[in-house]
Formats: sequence, C-alpha cells, structure tokens
Amino acid sequence: MNRNLILVVDDDASLRRIMKLQLEEAGYDVALAANGEEAVGVLERRNPKLVITDLRMSGTSGLELLRHIRGEHGETTVIMITAFGSVETAVEAMKAGAYDYVTKPIDYDALVLVVHRAMERQNLIEEVRKLRAALDERYGFESIIGRSKSLLRVLEMASRVANRDSTVLIHGETGTGKELLARAIHHNSLRKDQAFVTINCGAIPRDLLESELFGFTRGAFTGAAAAKPGKVELADGGTLFLDEIGELPIELQVKLLRLIQQGEVEKIGSVGGCLVDVRVIAATHRNLQAMIEDGAFREDLYYRLAVVPLHLPPLRERKEDIPEITQHLFRKLKARHSLPALRLAPPVISAFQAYRWPGNVRELENAIERMIVLSTADEITLSDLPDSIRPAAPQRESLLLEVPDQGISLEGVERELLLRALEKFQWNQSRAARFLDISRSALIYRMEKHGLHKE
Repeated sequence: MNRNLILVVDDDASLRRIMKLQLEEAGYDVALAANGEEAVGVLERRNPKLVITDLRMSGTSGLELLRHIRGEHGETTVIMITAFGSVETAVEAMKAGAYDYVTKPIDYDALVLVVHRAMERQNLIEEVRKLRAALDERYGFESIIGRSKSLLRVLEMASRVANRDSTVLIHGETGTGKELLARAIHHNSLRKDQAFVTINCGAIPRDLLESELFGFTRGAFTGAAAAKPGKVELADGGTLFLDEIGELPIELQVKLLRLIQQGEVEKIGSVGGCLVDVRVIAATHRNLQAMIEDGAFREDLYYRLAVVPLHLPPLRERKEDIPEITQHLFRKLKARHSLPALRLAPPVISAFQAYRWPGNVRELENAIERMIVLSTADEITLSDLPDSIRPAAPQRESLLLEVPDQGISLEGVERELLLRALEKFQWNQSRAARFLDISRSALIYRMEKHGLHKE
C-alpha cells in the first residue's frame, strides 16, 4: 500500500484539480480518476491508502465503487463527497463501510482535517496489524524452533489443547522453553486477547508467595495500608502461568486446588472468597510424582494440574534440531550486537551437536552470545568455544562396586556417589553435575532429597 497516496474520484474536472492542489499543499500525494471505472484501474496499479469519491457520478456510482473497494481492497479507507440534500445516502454509505463524508460545497479546511483523522486511523490499524503479526511470530507454535519427532509430538498436542480450557502441566528441564510453550498455548487460545500472568513459585520467598498469588485486603497485616490484588485476580479472564509449581508450599497447594476446582480465590484477611475465571498452566522441572510419594506435593492437585501433561524434551534428545536453533539464535544475536558480517564456521555446529547441553536452549543461547561478544575476527571457529564445550568428553573408568550377599541400599549408594562427586570438585555443583552426567537442577534435587549440604 502506498502510505501517502490519496485517490480523488469525481466527474467534475475543476473540482478534481482544486482538491488535488489542497491535498498536495497538506503534504499528500494525489492521484485522479474521472469515474468509477478509471478509479478501479488506479486502485489496481497504485494501491492508494485513501479514496475520496463523489457519491453521484455517471456510470459506476460512488456507492458501487465503495462496495468494490470493501471487497477487493479492504485495507483502503474511503471518504464520500455528497450534496447537502443527499446526506441520507451518505449515511447509507457509512453503514456500507465508508469512514466519513463531506458535503458540497466543500470546506477544504474541514476536508483536510477529515483526511488527517482518516490517515491517523489507518496508521493505527497498520501498527496493530504489525504488532499482531509480531506476536504471532514470537508466541505462535512456529516460534519454537525444531523439527525433531519428539518436539513435533509435543507441539501437535499443545496446538490441539490450546483452544480448550483444560489445565496443562508442562514438564521439562531448565532452559527447554516451558514458558515459551505456555505463551504459545495462551496466544492460540480463545483467551489470547486477555492477560497472560506469570508467577515463578520458586523465585518468591515463601512468606510472600501467598500475598503475591492471592492478594490481600486493607489491614490484613501490619503495613497493608491498601488492598492489593494478587496474580490470580490480575489474570481474571485470561491465563495464569505457574512456573516451577513444584516449589509451591504444601499449605498453598490447598488454596490453588480450590481455585482450580471452584474458580474461587480467598485474599489474605478476607472473610469469604471471590470468583475468578482463569485458565491455569503450570510448569516444573521436578518429578512431582516422586514428590507425592515424599509427601511434598498433593496428589489431588497433581491430577487437577496434569489434565493435559506435556513433556518438553531436553536438547540432548533432539540433537537434529541444534543446527536450526543455532542459526536462528546466531542471526538474532549478531543483529542485536550490530555484527551483520560475522560468520559461524560449520565445525562449531558439529561441536554443539556433540555437547550434552545440561542448560538446554538457554545455555546454547548464552554460549553463542558470549562468542559473538568476544569475537575478534569475521568468523567464529572452534577456538572461540567456551572451555566447557570445547574439550572432548573424558574417558570414564568403570565403577568398582562390591555387592554384599545380604543386599544393598540403592538410596545409600546414590547418596555416597553424590557426596564423593561433590567432595571431588570442592562442592562445585555445576562440575559435579557434569561429572555425574546429570543436570545441575537434578543434582540439587537429589542433594535436597538426601540432605547433603556443604558444612
């Protein structure tokens, strides 16, 4: 669409010329047409942003031209010109889709004002359309990069459940893109025009989490000078994303269960509850079923959350996606740092595919950005790789273990292995996790399970 072009359609030649002069003086480009048939040709060739047309013309009338524009050029704005006695017909034209009308004899100052308003409206429509397209690109399922079978299975399930209101539980290691998947589900749901509210249950102190989630009334506790809505209330009508749901204290799990079952939330300090309409999507990297056995997570809440369970596979289980993800991140990050000429040597991608990526896509993105920022040449090569990625995996000796006849405690063996690995690396959790070939989050979970802490 020509962003500044106006097409004037009128069978009065002198009126066309005067309007052209007035609009060009106001800063617009102007094309002319003597009738509806000629206007259709200009529309096809030049795609004007705005059409000003007389209502009554020989041949194709202004109303017929309006209907053609609405059908074939829906993004073009139309302003009608009408004689004073034909205002009723002009109103009919507005019902048919015209933006506004002006009457003859034309007040050109008023005409320019109407044109300015129409152009501003058109610009706003275009900006909204661009924003919607950007959101579709960012939060649509196509924004989750990869074509591996394991990933496509998850995306296919997510797309099917998106326009339902079922609760969804996303499981995956840290850095696999759980929040991105949750946003994509929301953005493709019937609630997409409503709020998407996120709360990380593991990032907020336990004594503040209840007020953050459910809000409080005025005077509920010392310092509560005014009532405050919680995240649940802010998500009313939309989606509530509970990240790291496994960190939710057991006493708050009861209140969350009530929210899911009854759509009811009770603020701190309130006598009764209030009703809300939210869809809950939760995510975790922890094994909730193991936590249920340990009494750390409610079984009834788990089954309410896991109506549709989705498992995002770690990057090491979809290595065929690494080249595509790498190129996508490399293009994005070198543009961010204004290095358009920077290249990535193919052996780097091969090295990426050989690495296990315990931090998944997040770790991959950090590694790429680090190499881009520190690059001194036009091409990133193997020598630019971080030390943790560059060396080949060390050969591991076979584990010598004596198995007594009377049996052995598997829990005890696991605890001893964890302790030895942590002591070997002076309690450096990242190095101990790599040594044990598990993620750091998995190591921390097992340390908590066995009560292992550095003294």
